[in-house]
Amino acid sequence: MMCMVSRTGRELQRYDMGRRLVVGCIPYRYKDENGELEVLVISSQKGHAMMFPKGGWELDESVEQAASRECFEEAGVVGAVECTLGKWCFKSKSRGIYHEGHMFPMLVVEQLELWPEKNLRQRVWMKVEEAREVCQSWWMKEALDVFVERLASPTFNKEDDLLN
Repeated sequence: MMCMVSRTGRELQRYDMGRRLVVGCIPYRYKDENGELEVLVISSQKGHAMMFPKGGWELDESVEQAASRECFEEAGVVGAVECTLGKWCFKSKSRGIYHEGHMFPMLVVEQLELWPEKNLRQRVWMKVEEAREVCQSWWMKEALDVFVERLASPTFNKEDDLLN
């Protein structure tokens, strides 16, 4: 059973060298029998910007658990978190402090009708090109580029990319 309330507060928040550690995912699926790739973007809580699910990495969870939790809380999707796309250092627009963001792809296996932030956010499946256009964060766009390059690689093996 999953909790239907998002975690709040900063008392369990991880920091490294003064930077808040955040974790996010690029939720994706293959739309049809042709294998058309779609990614899921969500609105910010204020509803103006579009982005991928992300949030704080807390002391009582692994980085993969944090990524999975953020996708559930913010986007209402559950799936398989795959190998890291990398990490980025960026400055928060709202607080003016530096964050270290870790991004992962997540192959979505279930889309829920109810999730903790359903009343705060919109979610939209779209093509990669569309997502790159609407995503407001430069570092998330870079993560999306890394993800697309990985999928296009002739040496990419789906089974090797899954985390256990």
